Amino acid sequence: MKSSFELAMDRLGGTMKKLTDQQKKAIADVESKFKSKVVQAQLASEDRIKKTPDEADKIMKQTASEVSSLQEKCESEKKKIRGE
Repeated sequence: MKSSFELAMDRLGGTMKKLTDQQKKAIADVESKFKSKVVQAQLASEDRIKKTPDEADKIMKQTASEVSSLQEKCESEKKKIRGE
């Protein structure tokens, strides 16, 4: 029995490419690396907000932008590993 994801892929004409164990490990490493970078950015942001609470909105926007950029880089690296 196929999963709903597999059924949707069949309808859309897409295929699922199987990843090797090495690719899976590399993707997990990339995710771990970027997850730690996001946490570092958030912690640094919290520290800056504590020091300058009047600039909290500005700091939060900068952090959101930085996190978004990190997420894009993470996805880009994962695509390279997958061969996309």
